Amino acid sequence: MSFRPEAAARAAPMAIYVDGDACPVKAEVYRVAERHRVRVFLVSNAPLAVPPGVSVERVVVPSGPDAADDFIAERVSKGDVVITADIPLAHRCVTAGADVLSPTGRAFTPSTIGDALATRNLMDALRSAGEATRGPPPFSPRDRSAFLSALDLALVRLKRAGYVTDFAETPK
Repeated sequence: MSFRPEAAARAAPMAIYVDGDACPVKAEVYRVAERHRVRVFLVSNAPLAVPPGVSVERVVVPSGPDAADDFIAERVSKGDVVITADIPLAHRCVTAGADVLSPTGRAFTPSTIGDALATRNLMDALRSAGEATRGPPPFSPRDRSAFLSALDLALVRLKRAGYVTDFAETPK
């Protein structure tokens, strides 16, 4: 593997942050993270069960508006992956340089997050004005499959860029 100075400048190994309270793909995150040997932070407002034998750091934040979002956004940086369906949190994390995926596998990038945030704000304004809007479609097996592929690709790309995992040796 070639040495990449932008990845070497990062002191911490790459990690996956999961906005856990309503995340439908936690089990998939655990599987992929274990295969790639990447640390997972499961951030929620209440304790969440984690299967035995899974290496996940559970972070319970105080209940309150955006407490989990603040915890995640204040810690992520380039080389981390964030899993969330929360568009404002995705925006904060993309701005910090992290790779961000929705549970359906949709990647939020600097070129797509603006449109996603504008659409979210428009729909929020319509709902506030009393307009009946549809919610997202039901989560499907196809979404789960797309998510697994997107997470695997994101981690492979970061590792190829020189970011290290929790269990790999840090470049000297």
